[in-house]
Amino acid sequence: MLKVLLVSITIIFIGCSDSHKQTKDFSEGADLSKRENARPAYSEDRNVFFGDLHVHTKHSFDAYIFGTTATPDDAYRFARGEAIKHPLGFDQQLREPLDFYAVTDHGFFMGMVPGWADVGSKASRLPGADHFHDLNAEGNVNLDSIPQRVGAFRNMVRTLTDYDVIGVINAWRTNNLSQSSDMYDHGTHLAAWADVARSAEENYEPGKLTTFIAYEYTSSMANSENLHRNVIFEGSKVPTRPFSRIDSINPEDLWTWMDMLRDEKGIDSIAIPHNSNGSNGQMFEDEKWNGEVVDKEYAAFRMRNEPLVEVTQVKGTSETHPLLSPNDEWANFEIFPSRIGQNIYSIPYGGYVRDAYLRGMLAEWEGKGNPYKFGLVGASDTHTAASSYDESNYWSKVGLLDGETWLRGSTPLAKETIDQLTSSVNTQGLYRFVEQDEEYFLDTYYSRWGASGIAAVWAEENTRESIFAGFRRKETYATSGTRIKLRFFGGFGLDELDLDDEGVIAKAYEKGVSMGGDLAYNKDEKPSFIVWAQRDKNGAPLQRIQIIKGTVDEFDAMPNEEVIDVVCSNGLKVNPKTNRCPDNGAKVDIETCAFSMDRGAAELKTIWTDENYDPTQKNFYYVRVLENPTCRWSTWDAIKTGSTIRKDLETLIQERAWSTPIWISSVRPEQAALFSTDDTALDND
Repeated sequence: MLKVLLVSITIIFIGCSDSHKQTKDFSEGADLSKRENARPAYSEDRNVFFGDLHVHTKHSFDAYIFGTTATPDDAYRFARGEAIKHPLGFDQQLREPLDFYAVTDHGFFMGMVPGWADVGSKASRLPGADHFHDLNAEGNVNLDSIPQRVGAFRNMVRTLTDYDVIGVINAWRTNNLSQSSDMYDHGTHLAAWADVARSAEENYEPGKLTTFIAYEYTSSMANSENLHRNVIFEGSKVPTRPFSRIDSINPEDLWTWMDMLRDEKGIDSIAIPHNSNGSNGQMFEDEKWNGEVVDKEYAAFRMRNEPLVEVTQVKGTSETHPLLSPNDEWANFEIFPSRIGQNIYSIPYGGYVRDAYLRGMLAEWEGKGNPYKFGLVGASDTHTAASSYDESNYWSKVGLLDGETWLRGSTPLAKETIDQLTSSVNTQGLYRFVEQDEEYFLDTYYSRWGASGIAAVWAEENTRESIFAGFRRKETYATSGTRIKLRFFGGFGLDELDLDDEGVIAKAYEKGVSMGGDLAYNKDEKPSFIVWAQRDKNGAPLQRIQIIKGTVDEFDAMPNEEVIDVVCSNGLKVNPKTNRCPDNGAKVDIETCAFSMDRGAAELKTIWTDENYDPTQKNFYYVRVLENPTCRWSTWDAIKTGSTIRKDLETLIQERAWSTPIWISSVRPEQAALFSTDDTALDND
């Protein structure tokens, strides 16, 4: 009863202090030598930069507990192209460096698990910490330790809500509910966040590697509905502690905090939602947190703080779903249908970005504003400090739990391994098995994860200011792990441009808008779009470029979507009746994973005009680029280990890229006479 009373007092008087408003410039006192001779290349036409904005290191509880000891500094060494160690001892290394990277450790109990494990620390003496002592000490980071780790994890979940009197008083005094927990040490938490910030400052090398101070806000609902976001800060000055789920699980409270930092402290940031596929339809629902219908104020509030969404990562791709897009033959791509960490079905409606784009336009048609006018990025969500998006060199996400092929269900298990996995009290009921031709595979959701993804941004130079500005204007796109270069412009009159003209990009910026932009109503012309893609030099040739068009009819408010192939490889032509390219004949040798190099294209480009454009409709258009088929990571696992290919998993995939849309506003026919193209937001004449 006393605990309940104290917690209630904490909540009632939570406004008595403002520790979450305190800020610090972490460039002060940091070693900034990497910036001294930086000379970033500048381009008016903008360059494309590839990176990852979702990376976990030892400071995240669910990374350290499963063997990750890599630091933020290690993560940035990896981004530069260096090899770092996986918890199982093998090297993790990129084929080529990335251009930007952000360590996004969980704000929730950041740094606490390493603190509990360090027997010389104050945190190791907290109640319940003994389960974690020497957790990752030498000789203990192995598969035999998994039962102990699972048990420690379950114990942590049970004890995090235990409180003491002094802790509750401190929580009230500092406006920091974390301090009410028996298992929380504020100094340990602040030190971990300071390490994340210091590392980003000291590893920032303009022109070579842009780093951002960042963290993950880990909100979820009672039934595991995922509402997670990564918060990316523009500069060196940031809060002294992150706003976490302990402060509030309401994302609108996160946005209010971000608004406060922007307005009162001059600190800009963006939040990037991820795994909407696991939100059970709640990420892009039609209501506010309190159940009220969204309105224009809410739409502006959300878009100011969340201009981007992470559309693809290891735990699934959230572009669309076969139930949402039954006429899209490519909709069933790396779908992870469950809620995060559970085998519970996640409702697709309200959980995928194409559906959200349509919902947003419908809300705008209803006069509520558009809260879903966001750009797209990809990320890895690695928990080993190292992005894993290469199908042929995949180590998955969760350290010891899925670092071996058999642990992620792609190769069969020996009988003695099955006996070992089912003999521990901590793992009873944890593992299930699937039989295929008298062989047994782990029946785990890790097998349904994907080797994905990457964020791409068009910016003048590789600096924080330029790249963050690219995020803000949504000139971004996502890939499933490949480094396709993609340009997308829209405008009225772009069909007059010559793609072979060296100045075509500058002219496209002048006459139109790039991905993420808005075109205004034009009753006299049809919009044209420049689509231009170049293959990843380490990937498969390009098969086709598609435009996905979404509309909301101004008369009956019916949303509609259409998938249109606009350019084919190998000189093939789009069938005007089906809007599809013919098969280009590309093949994959399933014995070796070798793929055709004589089919497909190194580059595809065209100018496409929407001949069916109706100015009385609201419209969005985005690009999807498809590579030729290649082996999925699970097929690579089987081939490299000489094992049987698991039949119930996809053998091949088509790597792809998705642009941020271009939107076109509309007016109703009876209003058309009141407007001219001179009144629009952008004059394309």
